[in-house]
Amino acid sequence: LFFLLPLLLVSIFDRMYDDAILSNIVEGIIRLAMFLAYVWGIGRLPDIKRVFAYHGAEHMAVKTYEAGEPLETSAVRQYTTAHPRCGTAFLLVVMFVAIVVFVFLGKPPMLLRILSRIVLIPVIAGVSYEVIRFSGKHQGNQLVRAIMAPSLLLQVLTTRQPDDSQIEVAICAVETAIAADEGRQVLEDSNIEEEPAVEGSEVSRGEEPLPPSALP
Repeated sequence: LFFLLPLLLVSIFDRMYDDAILSNIVEGIIRLAMFLAYVWGIGRLPDIKRVFAYHGAEHMAVKTYEAGEPLETSAVRQYTTAHPRCGTAFLLVVMFVAIVVFVFLGKPPMLLRILSRIVLIPVIAGVSYEVIRFSGKHQGNQLVRAIMAPSLLLQVLTTRQPDDSQIEVAICAVETAIAADEGRQVLEDSNIEEEPAVEGSEVSRGEEPLPPSALP
């Protein structure tokens, strides 16, 4: 939908001009427009609106944890629903990175262009991930903040203000992730924790768990 359809659409206009750079830029614009329309469209669905509220609660809880404040509803409530390492931000970066990558490829025969849109998806995703990771580590830099501003703005479409019960769910999720990162397991009763993982578990085998800083 987001990689092949824009290519097929732009191929219709390729007959009007013979400019590889322009062709790839127009393809990228079509891809971005389709992505924004898709996000806006699904955001009209009642169930997705509720999901987006949980999404906002997740961001707020993570930001509270990163600020070193207690994971309590009153503390979480003071933060906004936008987060620089959001999955939405990642997808937007993917759209822009794809434009740059495909511009360098020029305009080969259509079959090769189709293959490139499929084969290079992991490469584009990897580069985009590193961009998001870098921006997350340098949030205080004014240039980085300016570059990531569109990603934060886009989250207006994918997050909603949560109610207190949704914030409580987000707090529980963050606490569970933190416990897993430390080799503990939070049981259904959030006040009860199991002992660190025994030999044979992923943690004891030396596999690195997901750090709390990567939560969104």
